[in-house]
Order: sequence, then C-alpha cells, then structure tokens
Amino acid sequence: MSTPTLVTVADVTKSFGTNAVLKGVSFEVPTGSVTTIIGPSGSGKTTVLRSLNALERPDTGVITIGEVRVDFSTDIPEAEFYRFRGQSGMVFQAHNLFPHKTVLQNIIEGPVIVQRRAADEARADAIDLLRSVGLDGKQDQYPYQLSGGQQQRVGIARALALKPKLMLFDEPTSALDPELVGEVLAVIKDLATQGWTMVIVTHEIRFAQQVADQVLFTDGGVVLESGPPSSVIGAPKQERTQQFLRRILDPL
Repeated sequence: MSTPTLVTVADVTKSFGTNAVLKGVSFEVPTGSVTTIIGPSGSGKTTVLRSLNALERPDTGVITIGEVRVDFSTDIPEAEFYRFRGQSGMVFQAHNLFPHKTVLQNIIEGPVIVQRRAADEARADAIDLLRSVGLDGKQDQYPYQLSGGQQQRVGIARALALKPKLMLFDEPTSALDPELVGEVLAVIKDLATQGWTMVIVTHEIRFAQQVADQVLFTDGGVVLESGPPSSVIGAPKQERTQQFLRRILDPL
C-alpha cells in the first residue's frame, strides 16, 4: 500500500520584480516523510519553503496541504488563505522568540490567541513539548537566559504547539555556533522517528543524507533533481548537482 500524499506543489512560480525566483516548481511530500531541500544560495529553496505557508505568496501554481487546496493564480478568500496557513508550523533561521515573554508564554501564545484553545490545555501541552525537546524545567526562563540552541528548540516547540499537519524548517541551524548544531538536529531527527511530516531547507548535507526520505536539489528556480538521498546525494545524475556536492563535501 502506497503512503498517502500530504503536500502537492504544482507548477509554482514566484518573481520579485524582474527576478524570476521560482520557475514552475512541482513535487509531492508523502504523509509522515521528511523532505530536505538543498542547493546553492539564490537557488529558490527558501522561497519554495515559504510558499508552503504563503509567507511568500506565489504568483501562480497550486499547493495542496491535506484537504486545503489553494490556486494562487486566483483570488483567494481570506478565510481560505488563513486556513491554508494554519496547516503548517514554521521554524526560522533565527528563533524569533518574543524577548519580553517567558519560554512558556512564547509557546502558548499561538494556541491561545490564534487557535482560541483553553490556556490550561495549552500550558499542559507546552510543558510536555518542552520535555520532548530536552528543556524540562525551562518554562519560566526568558530567551536571553538560554543558549542559541536552546532558543531554537523553544522555536521548534512553539511550532509544534500549533499541532500542524506539516512542519517547515528554514535552515534551522545556520545561526548557531557549530557546537550547538547537533542538539537541534537531534530534536529534528527525533521528530522524524515520531512520524512528523517535514520539509527542511538545510545546508547540512550529511544530516539530509541521514534523515531525509526525499531530497530536492534546486538551482536556478527549478527542482533540478529529486529522489532518495542515496540517489541525489550518493549518486547524483545531474552535472550541476555533482558540482554543488563536490564543493560542499570536498571544499579543499
């Protein structure tokens, strides 16, 4: 039995002025799978990710997440637009925590304010999530009292608190000191084993190789190569993919 598809991206385009950043991107993400997007700077990978929750609104194309289908070539009713955005949770390069709020307050704000969930329920969920990301007992601390890696893990817990169908990660370790990268990647690996559906933009090629079910290599605004990591990273077919990986994996 084949795994059902959670995400379908069909012929998505996006331009900033005269700069065509996405030129007809299409792919699918099976439920419970991990898709990593790799590629050089400026290749469109972050724009692809941000299109999945309309932080960047595509010019044309259709994106379906679960039962919510949005055709960006048409006028989208506001309620449907926000329903689409509610399907996913985003973890950013910088954790973007509210500095004046405690860890707990940061995590429960979305569930309570946006989703109108009961504060007691949201608080109990937040405590459980903090435990799951290795931050048990940190709920009353403020972001400045945490390391960069701990702040990023709070960011992950905050996204999970919204109970999304899809988790999106935009280079979640790029702003961290090298010694803190591993603790964040370990949390993401654990989420993968739990069956979360995730799309991750990353420059950590070895991590992508270990955790991904599917790798997309983007260049020039298109998905140039896609498939399992054993293919795209282990034995890439496209010369451009081969060139990129040589530079990343064998820089000297």
